[in-house]
Amino acid sequence: MTKTRNLFFGLTGLLLMTAACSGQSTGSGRPASDVSAGGGQSAGPGLSEVLFMGDSVAVGEALPLAAAFKAGGVGFQSIASDGGGNVVGPFSDKNWKTLPKKITSAEPTVVVYQLTTYDWGSRKEQRAAYEKLLTTVTGTGAKLVFVTAPPIKPDDFYRPHMTDLDRAPGVARAVAAGSSGRASMLDSGAVWGSTYQRVKDGRADRSADGIHTCPQGAARFTDWLLAQLAKQFPGFTPPNAQAWANTGWSADQHFKGC
Repeated sequence: MTKTRNLFFGLTGLLLMTAACSGQSTGSGRPASDVSAGGGQSAGPGLSEVLFMGDSVAVGEALPLAAAFKAGGVGFQSIASDGGGNVVGPFSDKNWKTLPKKITSAEPTVVVYQLTTYDWGSRKEQRAAYEKLLTTVTGTGAKLVFVTAPPIKPDDFYRPHMTDLDRAPGVARAVAAGSSGRASMLDSGAVWGSTYQRVKDGRADRSADGIHTCPQGAARFTDWLLAQLAKQFPGFTPPNAQAWANTGWSADQHFKGC
């Protein structure tokens, strides 16, 4: 526990420097093929290209993820979307018209789907959507990784849908459990806790809007996700935080209410 907390304090220190800068944010895309000077190394074939999916929460998280995967020698693309990005619930019918092509064209080895704040629907609807995503992803030869979303502080818009959102992780977990190893489930509660927490370690971790993340939270999530993927894909070694935490992404205008 002490080691983990110290690491997070180290990330916070780096972000303090970054937040004061106005450098350009890091975009997603394929990294250079050489090994990063920050301590990363090329990953094995099981984690050569990561595709990240989700809603606007994931859009913010994709900023440090892009920098981190580049430093680690892994290709990274994000198709996370503001006001959508979901595979079940509102807007999902429109999303499914283009989603299969997006997944195929990315040529991923791993697809990470962070459950969204729009994953509304009955248990049957959620399961059907997650199984459809599994079939679509594995049809390209990739592995699917479900990740739970950060807990939110629901407003009037989200409050009627909290039962659905609370149910979604269990449904995704069941789909992963029945996938014969083609999918896995990661619980990000290790990062966020079980309830919305605006401040952590004395710094803004989540946006004041009760939904999104601040740079510190996005960095902590990145550090955690890299470690979890390294467990599943032994050929991947996460790069040191110094290689990606202070590369300008925290100045992105996406981070508001921090």
